[in-house]
Amino acid sequence: MSRLFPRTALWSRRLRAALAVLATAVAMCGVALAATSTPSSAAACNGYVGLTFDDGPTGSTSALLNVLRANGVRATMFNVGQNVQNNRSAAQAQVAAGMWVANHSWNHAHMTSMSQAQMQSDLSQTSSAIQSATGSRPVLFRPPYGETNSTLQSVASSLGMRQVLWDVDSQDWNGASVSQIVANASRLQAGQVILMHDGIQNTRDAIPQIMANLTSRNLCPGMISPSTGRAVAPDGTTPPPTTTPPPSGGTCTATATTPNVWGDRYNTSVTVSGASTWTVVVAITSPQRVTTIWNGTATWDSSGTVMTMRSNGSGNTFGFTTMTNGNSSARPQFRSCTSG
Repeated sequence: MSRLFPRTALWSRRLRAALAVLATAVAMCGVALAATSTPSSAAACNGYVGLTFDDGPTGSTSALLNVLRANGVRATMFNVGQNVQNNRSAAQAQVAAGMWVANHSWNHAHMTSMSQAQMQSDLSQTSSAIQSATGSRPVLFRPPYGETNSTLQSVASSLGMRQVLWDVDSQDWNGASVSQIVANASRLQAGQVILMHDGIQNTRDAIPQIMANLTSRNLCPGMISPSTGRAVAPDGTTPPPTTTPPPSGGTCTATATTPNVWGDRYNTSVTVSGASTWTVVVAITSPQRVTTIWNGTATWDSSGTVMTMRSNGSGNTFGFTTMTNGNSSARPQFRSCTSG
């Protein structure tokens, strides 16, 4: 026994050392995986569509904006100048919610019956009212009823605006049901624009289903290019804070900034207010990909483009680094913030 003990002790020490090395390697791998949290797959975004709402702002604009923000939508609002003048706060809320504001004439008249001077006055007055209320001067114009001619287009161009009609009519103005609006919107293809209206309950109720259909076809809401009149990727500005009442009835707000932008990647910093424990859902535009996260625990949906970030005891701020992978303009869309 005494002759075998040194040999046994040596073997035991070697075994413990080997196990320690293995444990260290496993721990290091775990840290690396936790730091990168890269989605396993990323479905390509096949294109962008323009969701547009005419005739606002109305008394229902706030309700419309709540639905759009809850579903991660940025849309183009073709505002009537007279409505903007009478409801400046609603027009300001559109911009604060991340929507693009555009010109839809002063009082929705039949503009093709106007003289050129009358057209000029109408559109100029509308753009000035929108700029005064929101700080943004429109670069897009939609003629009421879709009625246009070369003179009207020329006047709009002289005021720095491109005329935009639509590819798909939701028929919400014509009493279409929710299911009919959803079916009409399902015809949207990449680059196309759909006509909808502010102030219609069926339209608001249809938005979640419209978004579900677009997502299933890898189409994303985008801005309308003032150069082409087609839907393109959003302009890269950070979406505004998203506030979504959770099922428990509390409130939670996620405020995002992009403090660092490089040629191939950018950082997003998020501050959550209104809850000590929270869950924030963020959508990334493919082929962009998140490579690093901090101060939170992330999981991904099957597409690898929707990240659910949960608090992990590190406070009410978190962040992540996103590789652009050739798409330098898109920024994350914050779909919801819930407590608990």
